[in-house]
Amino acid sequence: MAHSVALLGLDAMLVDIEAWIGGGLPRTVIVGLPDAALHESRDRCRAAVTSAGLVWPGQVVTINLTPATLPKAGSHYDLGIAAAVLAANGIVKRHLLSGTVILGELGLDGQVRPVRGVLPALMAARRLGVERAVVPAAQMGEANLVDGVAVFGARHLTDLIGILAGGPGVLWSPGHQETETVTGERLDLADVFGLAGAKWALEVAAAGRHHVYFHGPPGVGKTLLARRLPTILPLLTVEEALEVAAIRSLVDIMAMDALELRPPYADPHHTASLASLVGGGPKIARPGAVSLAHRGVLFLDEVPEFPSRALEAMRTPLESGEIVLGRSEMQVRYPARFQLVMAANPCPCGLAATPGAHCTCTPMAIRRYAARVSGPILDRVDIHQHIRPQRRVLRAGYEAHGEPSAVVRARVEAARERQALRLYGTPWRANGEVPGSYLHRHLPAPDGVELIDAATDRGQLSARGADKVIRLAWTIADLGGRDTPAADDVRTAFALRRGEDL
Repeated sequence: MAHSVALLGLDAMLVDIEAWIGGGLPRTVIVGLPDAALHESRDRCRAAVTSAGLVWPGQVVTINLTPATLPKAGSHYDLGIAAAVLAANGIVKRHLLSGTVILGELGLDGQVRPVRGVLPALMAARRLGVERAVVPAAQMGEANLVDGVAVFGARHLTDLIGILAGGPGVLWSPGHQETETVTGERLDLADVFGLAGAKWALEVAAAGRHHVYFHGPPGVGKTLLARRLPTILPLLTVEEALEVAAIRSLVDIMAMDALELRPPYADPHHTASLASLVGGGPKIARPGAVSLAHRGVLFLDEVPEFPSRALEAMRTPLESGEIVLGRSEMQVRYPARFQLVMAANPCPCGLAATPGAHCTCTPMAIRRYAARVSGPILDRVDIHQHIRPQRRVLRAGYEAHGEPSAVVRARVEAARERQALRLYGTPWRANGEVPGSYLHRHLPAPDGVELIDAATDRGQLSARGADKVIRLAWTIADLGGRDTPAADDVRTAFALRRGEDL
């Protein structure tokens, strides 16, 4: 009996692969709720075993995947199925399969090909007490990110036989790898000229993990700012980076040799479907953009153009930090604690707020355009920032140089350290995550709360909005090195919340 892993979101369950050879005409049957890809593995495995110079049984071969009531999907069971059949046929000793998780897709020539989900599968297997695993050799770097599991890599089906027997074909690389470097385009906040108010709002957002809504005419720098938010965020811890990499592994087949510690960044196009944004798919749903941006930034450019159903589906993850996707056969849960940055023009043509420009949109068209982003979504966004066109853009670009991201990130990290000290012993790490109950019961009231009460009485703030202002005030105080928010911090937070000029 061989063993593999069934992925249920980021959780997993061990799957026993049993093979039985009986009398009758030659055929192979797979039972245990396989999907189409798994059902086809019988043909791939038979061809791979034959190509490796081994004998596939000439009788009825019944392959049982237990627990039988658990839906099973994917091609990563191929290598385990082949191992179970070889053990049933006497080619591999059965006791050699004990305590070993086997993952990998087989080609018709016996080559072992990469599969999705190796990292979360091994992380779950470690939690379940598994100490040994065989994975595709191309994914050894990814598998070795998991401590506590002896990892072996196989390039061909024959390598699996040697690994199980402890022969010279064993590929093993222990240890844990990390990196403090990042890949991709090097962006820096110093590239943004002017926009002092918007850049300060971005710094506050980074310091407290607050959501941001930029609105203004096209070309003023909304996208420029959003793309540079990850450069001023603190680097991820190793545990956070593993969690982010595990989510990515469920979607892409990666050649990963080290952890990337920079927070992720996702910017889906406004034509994105509901499933691609929040996750979906048949039987067992896959993660969407909100989960791929976990611990990082989710940027929605031209947010009024997004489907309303897709935007409304983000209400729950914006508050809870996770998304629950239910299907007829399985319910899965993915983490989705992201920072949301939205950007929008003032009207369909984008010229309504541009001095000297001629906007052709009717008042009704402008109102309809703004109403595409619902009030409940806007109420969940902490900072509203209106960006106005700059003057003397070229002269400012040649003469002025803003602060680099490294300088701003140092202030953000210092503010995060103050928050971590204040929130020690709680499950929260930043002001933007603190629930209202903890905010009012365990933290001292800031000065100037009468301003918030007055705004609530006038209908300018909801109860959620009042809590957002208090969280912003705490973040502003942390950036200023103060133990509690002052009245000026509350006024500034109220202005950020309302989108007023500072």
